[in-house]
Amino acid sequence: MDNTMNTEFLSISENESFARVVASAFAAQLNPTAAEIAEIKTAVSEAVTNAIIHGYENSTGIVRIEGKIHKNELEISVIDYGWGISDIEEARKPLFTGKPELERSGMGFSIMESFMDSVDVISSPGEGTTVKMTKTIEE
Repeated sequence: MDNTMNTEFLSISENESFARVVASAFAAQLNPTAAEIAEIKTAVSEAVTNAIIHGYENSTGIVRIEGKIHKNELEISVIDYGWGISDIEEARKPLFTGKPELERSGMGFSIMESFMDSVDVISSPGEGTTVKMTKTIEE
């Protein structure tokens, strides 16, 4: 089965739970286990939270989620059009946080990587960030 979906919402914290539900509802057609759904929801939650907190800082913008299913592989991309990341390698290091004043743990990318099969980050300062995550759901 091949399928796609796209949705956009404001970069406000109230929409983080909406993003989790959208991603899990889309993934449900692959018949994942409850544990796999929880992992997908957590990874999407981390990516959306990063977009809201780091992508737009103290302003409001748009967060876009794109989903693709090809055979038994789920691909979820979380996209913002905000500040971007100047040093992706540094940002992906465990415990790194660009917002220590908010008591952030700096584990967002590590959590995404532990729950998904792959996590790719594309970012340009001033243009935004795309976090593309894939997960294979075994039949």
